[in-house]
Amino acid sequence: MIQRIQTLYLALAIIFSAGLIFVFHLWEDTAGEKIFALDNYTYLGLFLGSALLSLISIFRFKNRKSQFVLGRLNIILNFILLGVFVYQSLNLSGETNVSEKGIGMLLPIFSIVCLVLANKAIKKDEDLVKSVDRLR
Repeated sequence: MIQRIQTLYLALAIIFSAGLIFVFHLWEDTAGEKIFALDNYTYLGLFLGSALLSLISIFRFKNRKSQFVLGRLNIILNFILLGVFVYQSLNLSGETNVSEKGIGMLLPIFSIVCLVLANKAIKKDEDLVKSVDRLR
């Protein structure tokens, strides 16, 4: 059912992945210019891919197992995105291009939290259905 709590969590993950990337900057470079996800197609693709997986997962409510698997894939995608950000900000030697980190670098963490809560609710629904099937 689409009115379950996991739909709310997945909608929040969509907002973090697709909506807030246009509002919050990822970092500021040494010249003081704010860098957004729109400036790099890799970051934009990963963020929008995460939002698309969440959107697909919302409408897979009839098949809870595939919804759960899509949630796990989305968590992995967000960890990859977080790893790319960590690599970008820490692995450059000397004077880095990243002088000040923005809140945009934390958006994958917020998305991961929402996806974990959604997967927990999906698992709870699946366990409930299995317990009712045992009574039949």
